[in-house]
Amino acid sequence: MKKTAFFIAILILTASCVSTRSTLKNVDDNAPDLILKKDNTFAITLFSKDKKYGYDPDYPVNIFYQNTRDEALNENRFLNALAGPNGEKITYTRLETCCPFPTKRSDMGAGFLNVYELKWEGQKKPVTLYLNVYEKGILMVPMGLRLKQ
Repeated sequence: MKKTAFFIAILILTASCVSTRSTLKNVDDNAPDLILKKDNTFAITLFSKDKKYGYDPDYPVNIFYQNTRDEALNENRFLNALAGPNGEKITYTRLETCCPFPTKRSDMGAGFLNVYELKWEGQKKPVTLYLNVYEKGILMVPMGLRLKQ
């Protein structure tokens, strides 16, 4: 009996960790499909005017491209298109996975954001970006960054 009660308690705790309602504010299923350039980076033509875009877990950079099987590849396609504020070469490191949310584009029914730290020469403090490979949105360069030339 104790094992059954313990198992039920674990199930309830696990189910409560993933909200049934998404907190993501910038999902747009009607956003145009992403386009790959010859250098295997995403073609980006827009620059965000929103300070939260990419820097806040509720406003991640949505980079869904065809499927979610190789999320690192799609994240690299986005990050490799970027440069520092004065055109500096950036380096990036994946820090963690966080912030579960419900999605139809995952076999589990849940998606996660990947958190990246960006650095470049002369920078005072590293930049943290939130990337989402499960949902579509208008792809833009986050404020304070540029496109790589």
